Formats: sequence, C-alpha cells, structure tokens
Amino acid sequence: MLLKDLAARLHHARIEGDGEIAITGIQMDSRLIKPGELFVCIPGIAGILEDRHDYAEDAVKRGAAALVVEREVQADPRVPRVFVNDARYALATMAALYYGYPSNRLKVIGVTGTNGKTTTSHLIEHILKHRGFRTGLMGNIATRIGEEEKQFANNTQEPPDLQRNLLAMADKQTDYCVMEVTSQGLHMGRVIGTQFRTAVFTNLTQDHLDYHGTMEAYREAKGLLFSRLGNAASADKTFAVLNADDAASGYFAGLTAAQPITYGIGNNADVMAKHIRLTDEGSDFTVVYREEEMEVHIPLVGLFNVYNALAAIAVALIEQLPLTVIAGSLCAMKPVKGRMERLEAGQNFTVLIDYAHTPDGLEEALKAVTAFVRGQVITVFGCGGDRDRDKRPQMGSIAARYSDRIILTSDNPRYEHPDAIIKDICTGLEQSQFPAAHYEMIADRKEAIHRAISIAREDDVVVIAGKGHEAYQLVRGQRFDFDDREAALEALRRLK
Repeated sequence: MLLKDLAARLHHARIEGDGEIAITGIQMDSRLIKPGELFVCIPGIAGILEDRHDYAEDAVKRGAAALVVEREVQADPRVPRVFVNDARYALATMAALYYGYPSNRLKVIGVTGTNGKTTTSHLIEHILKHRGFRTGLMGNIATRIGEEEKQFANNTQEPPDLQRNLLAMADKQTDYCVMEVTSQGLHMGRVIGTQFRTAVFTNLTQDHLDYHGTMEAYREAKGLLFSRLGNAASADKTFAVLNADDAASGYFAGLTAAQPITYGIGNNADVMAKHIRLTDEGSDFTVVYREEEMEVHIPLVGLFNVYNALAAIAVALIEQLPLTVIAGSLCAMKPVKGRMERLEAGQNFTVLIDYAHTPDGLEEALKAVTAFVRGQVITVFGCGGDRDRDKRPQMGSIAARYSDRIILTSDNPRYEHPDAIIKDICTGLEQSQFPAAHYEMIADRKEAIHRAISIAREDDVVVIAGKGHEAYQLVRGQRFDFDDREAALEALRRLK
C-alpha cells in the first residue's frame, strides 16, 4: 500500500517527502522494524510508555520506509514523514486500513469490566465453539487463532498486532472473535477501526486509578466501547450486554445506540439466575429468560462466576442458541487457567490459584471460599508495585474479614521495595484488628506459598491470589520466571 493512501484517511495529515513509496507493514516498536515498514511515533505516557519520537532514528537505521510523527524528529531527512495531530489515532486507523478492516469479515464480541473479563470471554468462546462455530480469542492469557496460541504483552493488543490477528482469523474463516477490551486499551485508542457486534460489561470496581486518576475517568474509558457501538444505521444489529446489578450499566446504556440486553441476580433483568447453589465443585442455578427456565451447572466456583455465566448466556441467546444447548455446553466447561483454579496432588485440603488483584476481586474470591470451607481459610497475596497504593490497605482489610491465616508476600513489585508494599497492606490488617499471631510477612513469593501449604490442615482452603495464569514476576525492571502453580505443586509434593 502506498504511503499517500494511508495518509489520505487522516484529514489533517501532511506528507513531507515521497508519498508514492510502498509500505510493507506498520510498527510502533523500532526494534521490530523490517525494511519497507512504516514507523509510527506515538507519544509517551509517564511511567508506562516511552515517547517513540525518540526512536525514529533507530527505526530508520533498521529500514523504516517512512515515519508518522506529531513533531519533527532526528532522523535521515530523506525518509518521508507524515505529520499528524494524534499519532495514536493515526496508528489505529492506518492499521485497520492496511489490513483491510478484517473485523468486518467476522463477528467481534468485546468484553470489558474490572473483573471477570477473562472468564466471561472463555465462557462465550466455549459455548460458541461447542455449538460448532469457528472461534478466535484475544485476551489476558493468550490469543488463539484456530488451534494456535500466541502470547502478547498487552491484554488488549496494540493496533498493528490486533488488526493483523483479526485478519489471520478472518482468513481462517473464523465466525467469532471474543476479545477482552481493557480501559487502558480503550483510552489509548487501540480498538479504533474495529467493528464490534456485541459489547459485554461485567462490573466496575476500583482498579487502574494510577492510570485514570478517578473512578469517573475510569468509567468514562470503559464507556468508550459502548459509545462507539451501533451508531451506524445498517442491516447489522449491535448489542450491549449489561450487568443489571451494577450501577455503571445505566451510564453505559445511555451512551450506546446498540440494543441493550441485561443480566443479573438481584435486579430485574432479561436474563436472570435464581435458586443458586454454590459448592467447592462449582455452581448450580436456574436461568430464566422470557418464559423459559433451565437448570445450569458450571464447574466454576463462586457467585461472581454465576454472573460471568449469565453474561455468556446472554451473548449466546443473542446468537440464537437454544437454552438447552447453552446449558449443555456450560456443563462441559473447564476451569479457566488461574481463575479459581483448583490444584490436586492428593492432599486433604483445597488449593486455589486466582488472579484476584483488586479489592473487589479478592473479596469475591474469598467470599466464594467461605461459602463451602469446613476448615480455615489461608490467604496468600500481595499488591503490584508502582500502581494504585490506595487499594493496598483495602485489600488488607478484605483479607482480614474472610481469612483465618494470612501470608503477605510480593506480587509484581516493579521498582518498589516489596517490604514497603507489604507495609501498606498491613495498615488494613491493623485497622481491622486482625490478630498479629495469625499473619506473616514473607516477601519471597515461593517461600510464602510453601509456608501457607505447610500449615494447611484437613478441610482448609489455601487461596493464592494476585497472579493467576502469570508465569513471571517483575522486579527492578527485570522479568523473572515464576509460576504460582509450580510453586504450589512443589510444596504439595514436599508434603508427601
């Protein structure tokens, strides 16, 4: 594709140099540039992303055929430049154009919310796949295209990766792509140029305030998925699946022109669950839709997973799947990696690995455990460094409310000292007057997990929270291999 054709999509774009030059790809990371590709100099975000204008010269040395910039840069003046007002917007629109708007060739279902995005996405994808549809998945754990899985740094991918992967799905005749859509991804414009058929909202609780600043700004970022949905008058219907028990749903309903479909337990909704029974083996409930009722079993623990299942059921109903088919597929669902994942090694107590890293996420996980535990609840968790400090004492208070024993440890400390993070969490324990003899501070996460399992007795439940599927730790700018699952299994083997 010619540079001038890409630039033509942007009203304010100004080309300096040869606009007839052929572009063979689009990148925003100079280290990935191949000869003939376009390098987009997106601006930096303090503490999160470096300004790519500083890497223009490196990109040119690696073979960049042209640059998209918001300001002048130090690079070979013979290399064409496209000056734009908003390089992030340019990146998204150019990527969508370059790859031929692949989202138009399949049905894209976006899932957003503070907690539950990954499980809800997997539930939706499982139901559709079980019915015989060809599915693709983009999210926190992996991107799945056909039977191939790939890992990406961001939950919601940057536009070049996102559009390239959508094209790969479309070329494989994929019917549906189920995509997790984060607030940061929305705010950074990563999904601009992607056509969504359905947007799903799980819940809104405190998270990412280090990035958004306030809950109102966080909510507004989530709202971008809904405000861009269904505005075009066309034969294709669009839908907003909203949690009737979360107050933010009213705000999102007012933003969107899509057809709203609600789900819930407490408030009246289009899709509801009643007669809920929660055990350590999963959840049973009766789903009610219009005049139909159907018994449903999901092998997923906790009331929050009933909400996730209801959201997935609502999406499946939109796609005209019968309740009997939906219920049958949910029964065969396997637990999602790192989401209340149960580890079995012949022990006489329960070990659960969960991704809960927010106050609400931790509370929901521990509430789920208290519904069936017969012994003690032993909780192992920490908080991420260089992130929202306000949630640390909150999570300490929540752990104190639902736990009998607590092991405070390191999560991803990044550039903070683990002991300082643990001290912040301790504030919540002290305010809750949690007995000092019942909690320990062990910064080494492996040692903390081993300690928790060593003190567990018959019928106890050990909850290892915060990292879930993640197989690494971020410490002082370095990424180290570490997997809660492997550490726990090693500790369980030692017991024998």
